[in-house]
Amino acid sequence: MGSRIVATGRALPRTAVSNHDLARRMDTSDEWIRTRTGIARRYVISSGESLVDIAAAASKTALARAGMRPAEIEAIIVGTVSSEYGFPSFSCQLQHRLGVDSIPAYDVAAACSGFIYALSVADNAMRAGEYSRVLVVGADALSTMVDWDDRAVAVLFGDGAGAAVMVAEPGPRGVLSSLLRSSGEYWHLLSVRSSGVRATLDSEVRRSPDDAIKMKGPELFKIAVRSMADVTLKVAERAGVGLAEVALIVPHQANIRILNAVADRLGIAPDKVFTNIDRYGNTSAASVPIALDEALEAKRIHDNDLVLLNACGGGLTWGANLLRW
Repeated sequence: MGSRIVATGRALPRTAVSNHDLARRMDTSDEWIRTRTGIARRYVISSGESLVDIAAAASKTALARAGMRPAEIEAIIVGTVSSEYGFPSFSCQLQHRLGVDSIPAYDVAAACSGFIYALSVADNAMRAGEYSRVLVVGADALSTMVDWDDRAVAVLFGDGAGAAVMVAEPGPRGVLSSLLRSSGEYWHLLSVRSSGVRATLDSEVRRSPDDAIKMKGPELFKIAVRSMADVTLKVAERAGVGLAEVALIVPHQANIRILNAVADRLGIAPDKVFTNIDRYGNTSAASVPIALDEALEAKRIHDNDLVLLNACGGGLTWGANLLRW
């Protein structure tokens, strides 16, 4: 018995922020941001908005497309580092928003790799017979953790949520293989302290630079490219699949230069890598499920296609999932 994604959904904050909008607030420009990141706009949470509500909207879309009621799911697993509380978990708050009770709900904290990790955790539990229907969510709001005067970091991040409904079923389709990796040695390349104010772009309060996201971009770039390429090759090898057989790669949308460098390293044509970073920026754990949902809507994925998901994030963490759709 394996597991298969049968439906997806996505949801975003109401406020879209273009590069030109940011240029009016900080020393940057549309050309500077596009050239270095590939980003043109991103959606950011505003005062009064809740990431839990956004995650609930994505989840309801996925459940409706799967023809399921929230009461039919048997577990909720969320990849996130954006809960406003030390406890309860984000997933328990989402469970309450969805109006379900008593089922297990828990978070997986792997930063930008969160959805990849959560999907693997769900698949393993379903293979063990613990659950037959699982809601897997990636949700983050890293825009609330940046120093808006730090243009190298602040321009990167957007907020949002993506959801996938997984069902246990026999047969050749579904999750074929997952591979997760981490290296705490590099924790300092991308980190944020848990203290500090959650400050939205439109709020009067500002997060202290000492408590904002810290990133060592050049060092992170090299490791991200190497690790994402390596885990992509290894997860395909584990499943006995040649990379040439993969119809589409849906990666974490960190930076267009990282995505292009990974593709070059793997010898993959650009049209086999799905990108939407220009419209959303880096949405952390939400980026893979948002991109997957868009790829399905755009009919870039068909029945029996091999689809590979991969990501690298703070920890450092990285991983990949190979699916037969």
